[in-house]
Amino acid sequence: MNASIDDLIENVRKVIYVDRTKLEYLVAAMIAGGHAMLADSHGVGKTSLARALALSIKWPDKKMNADGFSLEAFNRVQCTVDLLPQDILGYSRINGENFEMSFKPGPIFSRFLLCDEINLLPPKTQGSFFQAMEEKIVTIEGKTWALPENFFLISTMNLKGAHLFPLPLPQLDRFMIQLSLGFPGFDDECAIIRQHGSAGGWDNFGAVVTQKELSSWMANVDRMELHPDVLSYIVSLVRATRDSGELLTGASPRSGIKISRMARSLSLVRGEPFVRIDTVKEIAVATLAHRVEPRDSSRSSAEIIASIVSKLDTDPGIREILKRA
Repeated sequence: MNASIDDLIENVRKVIYVDRTKLEYLVAAMIAGGHAMLADSHGVGKTSLARALALSIKWPDKKMNADGFSLEAFNRVQCTVDLLPQDILGYSRINGENFEMSFKPGPIFSRFLLCDEINLLPPKTQGSFFQAMEEKIVTIEGKTWALPENFFLISTMNLKGAHLFPLPLPQLDRFMIQLSLGFPGFDDECAIIRQHGSAGGWDNFGAVVTQKELSSWMANVDRMELHPDVLSYIVSLVRATRDSGELLTGASPRSGIKISRMARSLSLVRGEPFVRIDTVKEIAVATLAHRVEPRDSSRSSAEIIASIVSKLDTDPGIREILKRA
């Protein structure tokens, strides 16, 4: 199984120059059934990364879902301030001479969806993703439609700019991780220009794993062992954000669920037999920073989470002694 996951990661890296650890995080979020936010500058390869990940998986030839909709492997929504919910979810229209109503599905009906620059959307349109992200269904005009089991949303967010609508914490809380790809190093940037400076940059690129393998990985996340001490550490970490004087809003109980699944999935990606506390500490910033609100805007939430992790005791025995003291 781990050889197949490694094949997937290395296949993406054939066309996208991305840090392997960050790609492991992205793959782990996908396998865990979560969604990813990329808070980054433009032009660093976010769209290509999402496309490469989607097309590295061989999907069934039959592209119809249970409702008879055509499912694309990868769709992209370029967000603008005038985009409406129906532009994403779909809408009903009068079809034919007999004036029958038919439903035209929107781009959300796909296996992988890239929502580019989500904070350009007004709040009403941002809300189009709430139900899909949490329940993998959408309700349109009183009728509920199912999304694929492996529906995966990668969203990008502008860090600076005009006409931005900040996402509320309840929506950010639905993203399993938030990452920044950053700019490539000098050598990688030279390689990017050499490979993609012509039309043949994606030649010989194709799928290396099947949907059946992806479904198997997703099922194995729940089988990954989570020791009581690791669970105790996750809960202590989440609760520490609520007790921090530096945070106006701490992490929700949903945060613990997302951290536990991300830690299990990342351990699976790396071929580890169980979840270690060090793995939870490693992903703390990526899984928590976007869920909390600093009291002082001059300090980043990532710095505060890193500080909490550095001070939080990992020995459950010592914690019990301190509780009784």
